[in-house]
Amino acid sequence: MSPKPRNALYAQSGGVTAVINASAWGVISAAQQHPDRIGTVLLARNGILGALQETLIDAATLSPQQLGALQTTPAGAFGSCRHKLTRTQEFDRLVALFAAHDIGYFFYNGGGDSADTCLKVAELARQRGLDLTAVHVPKTLDNDLPRTDCSPGFGSAARYVATSVREAGLDVASMASTSTRVFVMEVMGRNAGWLTAAAGLAASDATTPPHILLVPERPFDRGHFLDEVQKTVARIGYCVVVASEGLRSADGKLLAESEHKDAFGHAQLGGVAPLLAGLISDQLQLKTHWAVPDYLQRAGRHLASGTDLQHAIAVGQAAVQFALEGKASVMAAIVREQDAPYRWHIDAVPLAHVANQEKKMPREFLDESGYRLTDAARAYFAPLIQGEAPIPYVDGLPALPDWRFDDIPQRLPLWHG
Repeated sequence: MSPKPRNALYAQSGGVTAVINASAWGVISAAQQHPDRIGTVLLARNGILGALQETLIDAATLSPQQLGALQTTPAGAFGSCRHKLTRTQEFDRLVALFAAHDIGYFFYNGGGDSADTCLKVAELARQRGLDLTAVHVPKTLDNDLPRTDCSPGFGSAARYVATSVREAGLDVASMASTSTRVFVMEVMGRNAGWLTAAAGLAASDATTPPHILLVPERPFDRGHFLDEVQKTVARIGYCVVVASEGLRSADGKLLAESEHKDAFGHAQLGGVAPLLAGLISDQLQLKTHWAVPDYLQRAGRHLASGTDLQHAIAVGQAAVQFALEGKASVMAAIVREQDAPYRWHIDAVPLAHVANQEKKMPREFLDESGYRLTDAARAYFAPLIQGEAPIPYVDGLPALPDWRFDDIPQRLPLWHG
């Protein structure tokens, strides 16, 4: 007699991306192909908080239209959160939830902090003797997850910023003789400059923008930077700069941060672009404009990379397969086989080698000046922004689904944590 199918719990966590919902589609569709092994697929609202609050959605109640729209819609369809599990009451509550809903599989879709949460849930299950298989589904536009070639969400954000800086660069060039001479764009990247560097794909030669890339891995040198801006303007007539929000000085101090911190102790970043623009304006007397794409760079599904979409679906599907194979406490990682033509596959890597670790951008990805991409960097980045991922439009705008879901009845006392 076959064992009774166990239920699965899926949740989204951390900053969302243009393709995180495609990973959700990958998990749900793969799980539903194994009704003999996986029973109900439950979707937690707002990440791990939905698990604690027992606000759960039965994936079987999603209409075919809603399920299909997961592949073409940005942001988190089921809500996300930044929440660090620390209290005994939270762990006790999760144990009660897993028991109440007969959950045997846990899929957590997120970045580095989410990998930490997934590992904690896996360790909790082991310590409490629970029959639970936890698998991490990777996502982060920062691209700083270790042990994976890239992270789903990154390729689309990279394409967005490279496209934006190429288009803005044409605007600046056309007006530079009588107006703006310098344009600064600030992109996401707390401790790693992957996204900033990817914007460098927009430059076709030494004269085309972006002319200067500023990443956290290389300390910001005020004098050297101003000198490079001035020389670029003198040589070309204008200068376009792309800077990481996590840009740091030689002493390791962030150039711009707020007093606000998230649940994991990370300072809220933002403000590098106006700071640099002010510096250039004051010291070089050049008219300068700046922009911060902020959420736009991670929500731009209309510019999503086809490769990125394939990655996002594949890691979701592979996570289910790994769980069915009994591979617990792992992450579904992307393994690059070759650059051109780009070939890759998904492998399982231990979560212990991922959680609380960051992958920095290699030093050889920038030239000796520290401001321009090398051929090695282009070979790495180029495949990740390739391919189209079309979306449906209505009246000239992206067709967005109606993300209204009904929660299943609760089986536990209300959570007051």
